[in-house]
Amino acid sequence: MQQQLVQLVAAATQEASGVSTRAEMEAFKARVVGPNGSLTQVMKGLATLSKEDRPVVGKLINEAKKAVEELLATLQVKIEESEIAGALGAPLDSTLPSPDAPAGSLHPLSRTREKILSTLRKLGFTVAEGPEVETEWHCFDALNTPADHPARDMQDTLYLPKSFRSADAPRKGEEAILLRTHTSSVQVRTMLSRKPPFRIVAPGRCFRRDAVDATHSANFHQVEGLWIDRNVTLADLRGVLDFFVKETFGPEAEIRLRPSFFPFTEPSFEMDLRSPNLGRLSNRWLEIMGCGLVDPKVLELCGLDPNEWSGLAFGLGLERIAMLVHGIDDIRLFYNNDTRFLRQFA
Repeated sequence: MQQQLVQLVAAATQEASGVSTRAEMEAFKARVVGPNGSLTQVMKGLATLSKEDRPVVGKLINEAKKAVEELLATLQVKIEESEIAGALGAPLDSTLPSPDAPAGSLHPLSRTREKILSTLRKLGFTVAEGPEVETEWHCFDALNTPADHPARDMQDTLYLPKSFRSADAPRKGEEAILLRTHTSSVQVRTMLSRKPPFRIVAPGRCFRRDAVDATHSANFHQVEGLWIDRNVTLADLRGVLDFFVKETFGPEAEIRLRPSFFPFTEPSFEMDLRSPNLGRLSNRWLEIMGCGLVDPKVLELCGLDPNEWSGLAFGLGLERIAMLVHGIDDIRLFYNNDTRFLRQFA
């Protein structure tokens, strides 16, 4: 019996070398392990053996069966590779990406960001960036923010432990380190490092201790603009904002400026938008950003002479603009990584 099984495996191995198509493999498989196959017939003969011989012969049959299965598996791979190579007209390159892999696309926030930057570039603004981990001086003091301002409170701002503190600020002494609450710190760093005139736009991620809901997030994005030059006026501010709104929301969009207060601008305004292209929010005044002329105190703190230089500044929430443009009513959708939502913007 052992000799018979050895000869069976040897014959199958020799026959397999001539198999080159799927049809030939199926025929070969039937001749060996099919209902009337050679190995199947040997396995049927196991019932005629004595109880003493069955364990020994059974082991031999299992070894032969395993050898035939490995032979068939090798044939399967060989034939599949041959079929693929024939379909491609060239040998298979396993390093190529799958042709069925879906193409990626920009996140809706990235699309909105690029649209805003593209619009402001038309007005001569260039992109400036800064660190997300900031000093208290750059984030608050240089922006004329009082020491008792609520934004400095622990319940509003994310401060880092003392071990992260440094003296990276113009004033003396230990400086608190925090996660920036706005990208206005990039404006400060630009005024400290560059000589006017310049126009910059600062996009980036910001952090605040906000409870997450449909309109708030502890992690969000801002886009802030700064224009420093001689004799910058409110007319320049309104012209920049009017152009931005019409490029973003359509030529029929309107703006209005309402007096407000910010420590770093004087005068300060809240800017409202009205457009017929906002779905259920069409033709309603919606507050979308703060703006104003740069406070002379801020210019002084950043080493600029307010008698020579003036400027305008504005800041808006990137998520807010994206929600208005696309009719999205829940900010959390931007961060859930739900491909059903993201595919709508592909």
